[in-house]
Amino acid sequence: MNFKLLLQHFIRELNGLYDHEEASAVFGVVVRRVSGFDRGKLLLKSAESVPEDDLELYNGILAELKTGKPVQYVLGETTFYGLPFKVSPAVLIPRPETEELVEWVLESVAVEGMSGLQILDVGTGSGCIAVALKKHLGTATVSALDVSKDSLSIASDNASLNEVDIDFIEADIRMYSDTRKFDILVSNPPYITMDEKQAMHENVLRYEPHLALFVSNEDPLVFYRAIADFALSNLRSEGLLFFEINEYLGKETLQMLSVKSFTDIELRKDMQGKDRMIRCRLS
Repeated sequence: MNFKLLLQHFIRELNGLYDHEEASAVFGVVVRRVSGFDRGKLLLKSAESVPEDDLELYNGILAELKTGKPVQYVLGETTFYGLPFKVSPAVLIPRPETEELVEWVLESVAVEGMSGLQILDVGTGSGCIAVALKKHLGTATVSALDVSKDSLSIASDNASLNEVDIDFIEADIRMYSDTRKFDILVSNPPYITMDEKQAMHENVLRYEPHLALFVSNEDPLVFYRAIADFALSNLRSEGLLFFEINEYLGKETLQMLSVKSFTDIELRKDMQGKDRMIRCRLS
């Protein structure tokens, strides 16, 4: 079997789980892992035969993909902000929208000429935000907090994988206290309401950790308030607080931050035009 036929086989077998374009993209990710080349090179090699040993690997991966398991969990890895990350069902798969949040933090640091930073990532999960920030802000001291021991284990592995030092903290932000003052707090906390759950892709519901995804319909901003309250005590004057948010709760999140007397509150849309990020300041 050559690579062109293998691609067609993947598309057929994944029909019903992924459309043609999505299945092709998934195949591209698998090819990069198994055969070590990107989709551009795949076009050049489309007529080449797939080595027998590799074909066995491809078929094993395809069998897992057919269960609905996301390709990142099947392979145990993904890429975020150009960096390699290990992932498992203990952590959320990092999303492109979160890369935009990281970019906004880095942009703000550059514009304001901030240095010698103390940064805390709340609800770190895979560690993607903390690791990416530390990798690009080498002199910053970066801490990362999560309630899940399993998540912190993976985040610690990702820090080692990317050769950065991060202080990991196992705690629930709703009950956590710290004597330190931070220049930047950043968080992508759980924000999907139970009402929204039914509209989500089955792959997400079956495999990604619900602890990191869902909040009650009655109190969807529970973690945002807790982090904002922590910021009131633990952000330095003029320090910045960044959130990734529920696109449907932008107005409510802005109002909550305003009531708590944060200033320079800015709502930013993501690449898809959805209200996705907020930055504010403690004056």
